[in-house]
Order: sequence, then C-alpha cells, then structure tokens
Amino acid sequence: MNVTCRKAKTEDIEQLHELIAHYAERGIMLPRSREALARQLASFVVAVEEASDRLVGCGSLCQLGSDLVEIRSLGVSEDFKGRGIGSRIVEILECEARSKQIPKLMALTYEVLFFKRNGFEVVEKEIFPEKVWRDCVHCKKQHCCDEIAVLKRLD
Repeated sequence: MNVTCRKAKTEDIEQLHELIAHYAERGIMLPRSREALARQLASFVVAVEEASDRLVGCGSLCQLGSDLVEIRSLGVSEDFKGRGIGSRIVEILECEARSKQIPKLMALTYEVLFFKRNGFEVVEKEIFPEKVWRDCVHCKKQHCCDEIAVLKRLD
C-alpha cells in the first residue's frame, strides 16, 4: 500500500475531523471542530493511502512565537502505525519550520519514544510560556497535565 504525504485540502476536512476525534475521544489529542480545521487547514499535512484516497495520518504546525513552532494533532490510523508515516509527517513539518527559519520545534506528547527517535529531547513544559498562555489556560488538564514536552533545536 502506497501512502503519500501532502498539504491538506478542503476535501480532507471530514476525514481529518474523524481521525482527530478518534484520538480526542481517548484523551490523547485535543478535539478540533470542522470549522477550526477549515480555518487551520493550511497548517496541516496529511498522509493518504493512494489506492483508496483514505486519510491515514495527519499533523499540523502552529507558530507560538518568532522562534518557536509546535507540532499539533499528530496521529496515524491504528492500522497504519509502525510504517514510518508519523516520522514522515514530522519530517515535512520540520522542513516547513526550517524554511521559515524558526529555530525551535516542540510538542506535548504521550509518545516520548517516537519523538526521541525523531531527534527530540524531553524538556520542562514551563520553558514554553507561549504555549502555556495561548492554549494550556483553556485546557481541562491545565492543573493536572500529564503530557511530556519535547523539543528539537533546528539551528
């Protein structure tokens, strides 16, 4: 099965919403409405199985400051895990951050080993006040967050 990674298109919104909702229902990812996805579509990369045109992975990049971007909504369909799709998406997002000359790439995750394999290191969440004040203040896990912060320096 061939899988291609590309920028998300309007036609991807429904499948993108379903994939993110699958993770959100399990408390692994923040939910995103279809409307929010439509507004943020340009920031998403998707992985699509060529034969069926099925969306099997996604990830987005969110600029938090002049020197920091976050990988968000990174997920791969259960039946496509372990095939390097997540790493390909991260690589594309990293290239995008480099092209914008942004020196730091971060994520909040439960999949620390995945990010370590992709060159990230574990850091304290508190070093990202941009993230805390932008998103964490609205999160229901704000005072009991169990996600791990990871960082990759691109400079």
